[in-house]
Amino acid sequence: MSAASHDAHGAHEDHDGGAHGSLKDYVIGFVLAVILTAIPFWLVMGHVLSPPMTAVAVMGLAVIQVLVHMIYFLHMNSRSEGGWTLLALMFTLILVVITLSGSLWVMHNLNTHMMPTTAHDMQQTP
Repeated sequence: MSAASHDAHGAHEDHDGGAHGSLKDYVIGFVLAVILTAIPFWLVMGHVLSPPMTAVAVMGLAVIQVLVHMIYFLHMNSRSEGGWTLLALMFTLILVVITLSGSLWVMHNLNTHMMPTTAHDMQQTP
């Protein structure tokens, strides 16, 4: 490869992939991510809430943290790439919800209809 053909491509400083965040956006995202990580850690280690409420709080904060990462680090919004990234995300979330809820429904029905419920029922099975 000659030097002339190597330089013909020019500098690739400008990317047309969409808007990138500013330093301020990255710092805000980082601070929010740290806070949303520290709160569940404190809830679990400090035994602040009952175990079921702690699980609900941790899952809720995890969902919020996913949104923070998508907005501040992945730059997913309605303006980037003409809204296609947001549309692809919504489609993916719909498929994930259908898959997970269907899997849980099937496992629940299998557990309900296939497993004996009492010790007496278990002794009656061959």
